Amino acid sequence: MTILRLENIYKDFSGLQVLSGVSMEVQEQECHAIIGPNGAGKSTLFNIITGLYKPNRGEVTFLNRDITHCSIHKIARMGLSRSFQITNIFPKMTVFENLRSAVVSRFNRRLNCTSFLHRDRKILEESDKIIALIGMMEVRDVPACEMSYGMQRQLELALTLARDPILVLLDEPTAGLNAEETRSIIPLIRKVMHGKTLVIVEHDMEVVFNLANRITVLNYGQVLASGTPDDIRESEEVKKAYLGRR
Repeated sequence: MTILRLENIYKDFSGLQVLSGVSMEVQEQECHAIIGPNGAGKSTLFNIITGLYKPNRGEVTFLNRDITHCSIHKIARMGLSRSFQITNIFPKMTVFENLRSAVVSRFNRRLNCTSFLHRDRKILEESDKIIALIGMMEVRDVPACEMSYGMQRQLELALTLARDPILVLLDEPTAGLNAEETRSIIPLIRKVMHGKTLVIVEHDMEVVFNLANRITVLNYGQVLASGTPDDIRESEEVKKAYLGRR
């Protein structure tokens, strides 16, 4: 089943053409990586999928519904969640409080002066369930700002799961991580995303080839190639434009 479809997407900013006729499909429970040189249009494409930007031309379909002109919030409520290159967490809140805030949004709880979140067993159990899944129980009550950058990235990964999304978009999940942290996050992403559909933008080819079962390569705002990891490794065009010959 096709979860996400992009058809002939064009986007320019004040005359600067960033995307030129990009088309791609993402299948259910697929890990689909988008790679390419800096300035290829990867982040712009993510922002169009999530509704932050609107394309000049083309159509975005999610779960067979046209979401091209839908708001960010409406798209999120339909079951699409994303992370960002820069951590997007509440630094003064603890790990638990961060997750609880996201879970409250998922269950559409309305907060007022008579609300007592600490008594809502469903919210508490679901928050702790995600913290356990991500392996952060030891820092459950630690403020996010007191954790290492690598742990903050793990927390953001947990936040993308809090709404139990159908489709997850990860934008550079290893950005800013050292080699050891990068190696450890690969099995973590594989574990927490099991059974979900994932689209990932990533520069680290070790991460891409370990996680993705399909890869789309962007170059100068166009699709240069799309296929399995083996297809991409062997593509002379991709080697020349991005991967190199080694």
